[in-house]
Amino acid sequence: MADPNARLVFSTSVGRLCPGCGSPKASCRCRHTGETSAALPRRVTATLRMEKAGRGGKMVTIVDGLPNNPTFLKELSQELKRVCGTGGAVSDGAIQLQGDLRDRVRAVLADKGFTVKG
Repeated sequence: MADPNARLVFSTSVGRLCPGCGSPKASCRCRHTGETSAALPRRVTATLRMEKAGRGGKMVTIVDGLPNNPTFLKELSQELKRVCGTGGAVSDGAIQLQGDLRDRVRAVLADKGFTVKG
Protein backbone atom coordinates (compact mmCIF):
# COMPACT_ATOMS: atom_id res chain seq x y z
CA MET A 1 0.00 0.00 0.00
CA ALA A 2 1.31 3.45 -0.88
CA ASP A 3 2.23 5.95 1.82
CA PRO A 4 -0.53 8.65 2.01
CA ASN A 5 2.07 11.34 2.77
CA ALA A 6 4.30 10.45 -0.19
CA ARG A 7 4.04 12.69 -3.21
CA LEU A 8 4.94 12.05 -6.80
CA VAL A 9 7.91 14.10 -8.00
CA PHE A 10 7.90 13.36 -11.72
CA SER A 11 6.00 11.06 -14.01
CA THR A 12 4.96 11.20 -17.63
CA SER A 13 1.99 8.87 -17.13
CA VAL A 14 -0.24 10.91 -14.79
CA GLY A 15 -0.42 14.28 -16.55
CA ARG A 16 -0.53 17.57 -14.65
CA LEU A 17 0.28 17.67 -10.94
CA CYS A 18 -1.32 19.86 -8.30
CA PRO A 19 1.17 22.50 -7.06
CA GLY A 20 -0.33 22.34 -3.56
CA CYS A 21 -0.20 18.65 -2.69
CA GLY A 22 1.83 17.15 -5.57
CA SER A 23 -0.86 14.64 -6.49
CA PRO A 24 -2.25 14.24 -10.00
CA LYS A 25 -4.92 16.90 -10.70
CA ALA A 26 -7.64 14.25 -10.99
CA SER A 27 -6.99 12.96 -7.45
CA CYS A 28 -5.95 16.21 -5.78
CA ARG A 29 -6.23 16.15 -1.98
CA CYS A 30 -6.17 19.91 -1.43
CA ARG A 31 -8.57 20.91 -4.20
CA HIS A 32 -11.29 22.54 -2.10
CA THR A 33 -9.47 23.61 1.05
CA GLY A 34 -8.27 27.06 -0.10
CA GLU A 35 -11.45 28.19 -1.83
CA THR A 36 -13.74 27.99 1.18
CA SER A 37 -11.37 29.49 3.74
CA ALA A 38 -13.88 32.14 4.77
CA ALA A 39 -17.55 32.47 4.06
CA LEU A 40 -18.79 35.81 2.78
CA PRO A 41 -20.61 37.88 5.40
CA ARG A 42 -23.96 39.44 4.56
CA ARG A 43 -22.66 42.97 5.14
CA VAL A 44 -19.25 43.79 3.69
CA THR A 45 -17.43 46.98 4.72
CA ALA A 46 -14.62 48.01 2.38
CA THR A 47 -11.99 50.61 3.27
CA LEU A 48 -10.42 52.74 0.52
CA ARG A 49 -7.01 54.36 0.91
CA MET A 50 -4.19 55.75 -1.21
CA GLU A 51 -0.56 54.68 -0.93
CA LYS A 52 2.56 55.94 -2.60
CA ALA A 53 5.36 54.61 -0.40
CA GLY A 54 7.71 52.08 -1.98
CA ARG A 55 6.25 52.41 -5.48
CA GLY A 56 8.53 54.99 -7.05
CA GLY A 57 6.13 57.88 -6.44
CA LYS A 58 3.19 56.19 -8.20
CA MET A 59 -0.22 56.34 -6.53
CA VAL A 60 -2.08 53.11 -5.77
CA THR A 61 -5.67 52.73 -4.57
CA ILE A 62 -6.00 50.05 -1.89
CA VAL A 63 -9.37 48.36 -1.20
CA ASP A 64 -9.02 46.74 2.22
CA GLY A 65 -11.29 45.18 4.85
CA LEU A 66 -12.74 42.61 2.45
CA PRO A 67 -13.45 38.96 3.39
CA ASN A 68 -10.39 36.72 3.15
CA ASN A 69 -11.78 34.49 0.40
CA PRO A 70 -9.35 34.08 -2.54
CA THR A 71 -12.07 33.37 -5.11
CA PHE A 72 -14.13 36.40 -4.04
CA LEU A 73 -11.07 38.70 -4.04
CA LYS A 74 -9.94 37.53 -7.48
CA GLU A 75 -13.37 38.05 -9.07
CA LEU A 76 -13.85 41.46 -7.45
CA SER A 77 -10.34 42.51 -8.49
CA GLN A 78 -11.00 41.53 -12.10
CA GLU A 79 -14.29 43.45 -12.12
CA LEU A 80 -12.73 46.58 -10.62
CA LYS A 81 -9.81 46.48 -13.07
CA ARG A 82 -12.22 46.10 -16.00
CA VAL A 83 -14.51 48.93 -14.87
CA CYS A 84 -11.63 51.31 -14.06
CA GLY A 85 -9.54 50.37 -17.10
CA THR A 86 -6.37 49.88 -15.10
CA GLY A 87 -4.03 47.23 -13.78
CA GLY A 88 -3.93 45.84 -10.30
CA ALA A 89 -3.37 42.84 -8.07
CA VAL A 90 -4.60 41.03 -4.98
CA SER A 91 -2.06 41.15 -2.18
CA ASP A 92 -2.40 40.21 1.51
CA GLY A 93 -6.20 40.18 1.44
CA ALA A 94 -6.43 43.61 -0.20
CA ILE A 95 -6.95 44.74 -3.79
CA GLN A 96 -4.40 47.15 -5.23
CA LEU A 97 -5.35 49.26 -8.27
CA GLN A 98 -2.94 51.49 -10.17
CA GLY A 99 -3.79 55.19 -9.92
CA ASP A 100 -6.16 57.39 -7.93
CA LEU A 101 -9.48 55.64 -8.59
CA ARG A 102 -11.32 56.19 -5.31
CA ASP A 103 -14.43 57.73 -6.90
CA ARG A 104 -14.89 54.98 -9.49
CA VAL A 105 -14.19 52.18 -7.00
CA ARG A 106 -16.54 53.74 -4.43
CA ALA A 107 -19.34 53.83 -7.01
CA VAL A 108 -18.82 50.20 -8.09
CA LEU A 109 -18.69 48.90 -4.51
CA ALA A 110 -21.78 50.92 -3.53
CA ASP A 111 -23.68 49.43 -6.50
CA LYS A 112 -22.76 45.96 -5.24
CA GLY A 113 -24.25 46.79 -1.83
CA PHE A 114 -20.97 47.18 0.12
CA THR A 115 -20.48 49.83 2.79
CA VAL A 116 -17.49 51.98 1.77
CA LYS A 117 -15.30 53.94 4.16
CA GLY A 118 -12.50 56.29 3.21
